[in-house]
Amino acid sequence: MSITYRGERFSGYNKPKRTPNKNKKFAVLAKQGSTVRLIRFGDPNMKIRKNQKGPRKNFRARHGCDSRPPSKLTARYWSCKNW
Repeated sequence: MSITYRGERFSGYNKPKRTPNKNKKFAVLAKQGSTVRLIRFGDPNMKIRKNQKGPRKNFRARHGCDSRPPSKLTARYWSCKNW
């Protein structure tokens, strides 16, 4: 099942994908209830170092990932979920 939304293909709702040649590193077609929203997140110029303990801990603290999770319709939710 693939979904086309605003000319972009997604494998399904709530499934992040890499975005080539865009301003952000990832995009996800988020769906919560009947609300659907296209969310882009992540700096395309930064490396992802989530398998390194120090950078992972700092990222999660900076973004408040361990506090109450926000709505699926926010970039913070998806960036924390990836980390």
